[in-house]
Amino acid sequence: MARIIPPDRFSSVVAAAADVFIAHGYQRAQVQDVADALGLGKGTLYGYAEGKAALFAAAVRYADGHEPLPTPADLPVRAPVDGELAALVADRLAAEVADLRLTEALANPTPTAAKASEDDELAGIITDLYRRLAKHRVAIKLVDRCAAELPDLAEVWFGAGRRAQVGAVEDYLNRRRRAGTLVPPGPTPLVARTIVELCALWAVHCHFDPAPHPPGLGPAEPIDDAVVAAMLAELVVRATTPLPR
Repeated sequence: MARIIPPDRFSSVVAAAADVFIAHGYQRAQVQDVADALGLGKGTLYGYAEGKAALFAAAVRYADGHEPLPTPADLPVRAPVDGELAALVADRLAAEVADLRLTEALANPTPTAAKASEDDELAGIITDLYRRLAKHRVAIKLVDRCAAELPDLAEVWFGAGRRAQVGAVEDYLNRRRRAGTLVPPGPTPLVARTIVELCALWAVHCHFDPAPHPPGLGPAEPIDDAVVAAMLAELVVRATTPLPR
């Protein structure tokens, strides 16, 4: 019979599972890898999760701390049924997109009149997008790393997630371009993709870099999300400001 480990260590199981799946991808990761990371026997780990699929789902669901951890009575967590994890990701995407600053701006068909207000709007869109990505940092890294190996998850993530977000930024840039209040520094689809990828790089992927400290930032100077978001917003605003005639 598997030895049940203390229920307050479930958060450690989630964190270890996230690290393993991010490092190895879904197919190559094994339950034993997670057990080894925790210094536990594999049988003990089954007291927390039914298997690999259950560990991956738990990491996506709980690693960012947005849902309460299961109670001891709910352990071990079960493996998700077909489509369940993709539905969770789709629901989270929909919840964030619904009140994005970008969504609000696209719903307003009339561009703002003052240049300062337009710049503030664009800066706000960038910082808001960065904040939403950072809020779901671990889940995004997990899904982005493993979705290509899980077709139902790939359909949601690369479609309703990345492609839709780039498309929305492109729509916004085109509207501002047609109004003459913004000049993209390249083809609009390329600029839109660059904006989204820059936000994702700094909000998510840099935090999992094996060499996580950029030049000039040591271990005592971690990446400050507020500073990075403001920097990216300023870069985009300056890069798209029409040159004086």
